[in-house]
Amino acid sequence: MPRGRTPRLQTATPTILQFFERAPKRVYNVQDLSRILGDNRIEWQLAASTNVDAFLALLKTKGQLREVQIVPGEKYPNARQFTRYTWGDVSSYTIGASIRRGAYLSHGTAIFLHGLNDQIPRRSIHVNLEQSPKPNPDPRSLTQESLARAFNGKQRESSLVYHSGDAEFLILNGKYTDGLEVSPLEVAPGEMVPVTRIERTLIDCTVRPTYAGGVFQVLEAYRGARDRASTATLIATLKRLNYLYPYHQAIGFYMARAGFQPSQYERLKALGLKYDFFLAHGMTDRAYDAEWRLFYPKGF
Repeated sequence: MPRGRTPRLQTATPTILQFFERAPKRVYNVQDLSRILGDNRIEWQLAASTNVDAFLALLKTKGQLREVQIVPGEKYPNARQFTRYTWGDVSSYTIGASIRRGAYLSHGTAIFLHGLNDQIPRRSIHVNLEQSPKPNPDPRSLTQESLARAFNGKQRESSLVYHSGDAEFLILNGKYTDGLEVSPLEVAPGEMVPVTRIERTLIDCTVRPTYAGGVFQVLEAYRGARDRASTATLIATLKRLNYLYPYHQAIGFYMARAGFQPSQYERLKALGLKYDFFLAHGMTDRAYDAEWRLFYPKGF
């Protein structure tokens, strides 16, 4: 390089930093950064020899790029570890949602982010990584006996946990929905993260109450959603989720207990009350609601 000529990367530095300052995205993986370098190389007039390592070094030393490690918990020491790059400080919610493309926040974390109850999450941030598509369940396989057998036992819970600094992420392998009723939500100033919408959140927590702090906390979420949830959206979402079990009975029960209008929860009853159902798995001391044909914990 002739004496006195400024390196191209140094010349382009203000423009590059401005690009990241203006970008809505706050968390990147190395593939993202490599793609950005490739897409803008000509516009930024960078030399062909400028590689992603030099690009990273520039963003770290001159900009606000920070490297973040997301490591598996002790139960799964051989699970994959993730490296992410944040532009400045970002919330743990944004980092959690970056674990895999298509991931979103759900269950108790979604309850908190939507402000549906006053509970401050004590454990993990719930990160939903959907399973691959599977055949729809055959409704003819459901009997009262098979239903009772399934709910008399303990519900399976995920134990796959990741950590990043003080944050803990519980990885949920939810059923395939193609991101049904998931949309961006501002979880911190300037940070938009995919989160289940209110109606989908109520359904998810009805199906998996342990991921919401238990049935009492789920009821509080229904109370918080009473003037915000659309019954039409809730029913349409439930139908598209196509569960084998009659979760509409539990949803209607929650709605009635939470003070929804009868015109709202009667629409759930109209879906049918063919079976005796259960509000949660593994209940030993329970009562029965004849209106909803539903067993629930005594004292609820």
